Amino acid sequence: MKEFEYFMQKALEQAEIAKNINETPIGCVIVENGKIIAAGYNRRENDQNALAHAEIAAIKTACEKTGFWRLTECDIYVTLEPCPMCAGAIINSRIKRVIFGAFDRKSGAFGSVINLNDYPFNHKPEIISGILADRAGEMLSGFFRDLRKK
Repeated sequence: MKEFEYFMQKALEQAEIAKNINETPIGCVIVENGKIIAAGYNRRENDQNALAHAEIAAIKTACEKTGFWRLTECDIYVTLEPCPMCAGAIINSRIKRVIFGAFDRKSGAFGSVINLNDYPFNHKPEIISGILADRAGEMLSGFFRDLRKK
């Protein structure tokens, strides 16, 4: 459990970067053999790109770093349950495990709204949820609370 919390803290640090540039604070890291090989954070507003999610950025970097599109020995830590697009990218890149913080009751694709692991895709990552969920959830809630005040 300490390992999960350590790497989720690193994902939360990425979410903080997003928050500091007025993005929805979602962050992630990809870990291979106990080392972070890629990180990402949400940049949709800054890039004006619907694909600029934390997971997509990190997966792209991990593929570039490893030289492979198959990330079979990697775990992805993300502060919020992945959406359908990101869950699809995770499945397609063959990531071994998904460790996430807060559930996303509006668009989560590994259990909240839908569970893509229930479908007959050729890969099903192991899902571990709720790691530092309170901190991840509060960061998101606080961001939107502050946004509504403005």
